[in-house]
Amino acid sequence: MEYVLAQVGVAVFAISGVLSATRQRLDIFSIVVVGLLTAIGGGTLRDVILDVPVFWLEDLTAFWVAIAASAATFGGIRFILKLPRRLLSYLDAMGVALFAVQAIDKTLAFGHPAAVAVVMGLITSIAGGIIRDVVTHRPTLLLSRELYATPIVLGGMFYVGLLHVLPSPLCRLIAMGIIFGIRAIAIRWQLFLPLRLTLKIDSDREQG
Repeated sequence: MEYVLAQVGVAVFAISGVLSATRQRLDIFSIVVVGLLTAIGGGTLRDVILDVPVFWLEDLTAFWVAIAASAATFGGIRFILKLPRRLLSYLDAMGVALFAVQAIDKTLAFGHPAAVAVVMGLITSIAGGIIRDVVTHRPTLLLSRELYATPIVLGGMFYVGLLHVLPSPLCRLIAMGIIFGIRAIAIRWQLFLPLRLTLKIDSDREQG
């Protein structure tokens, strides 16, 4: 079941990449490439950093799922654009939650500390989106006020902590629930992190 959900996450990420690319009026080849980069970019970067075999080179399923989802999205773009924007955001949140937990599991399995595992969970979840935004010339979610990276970090921290006291399957469900729950609440009620406080020295300079 987890393997199937992982492929669903790959497909959702690919769809989000295509939706961004279509606004740039790219051709189908370029759009499929953007979808592919969005879907497998985070996991690829994670595996390169961990110096382990890249996941989609060992099992090409994710690669083909990303390409198929990208091509299908391009073909049905008119229908997809009619869907509620929040629906795709919720699906993206589910993919992020699943990718984060899987990345943490993989990192811990290779003997790395919990802190490294949480960072790898964050990288896996957001790197594809950052690549997508950079390629399509959009402001990256990581640099916005939107609650995107924060739920991943919080869920990851809870996950590595709960692993010491609860069975792994239950820990996964709780962690994914935390990540998805916070993201869903932020999407539904448009919650943001507070703006950074202006430093007094900046104010003094302006007055001076």
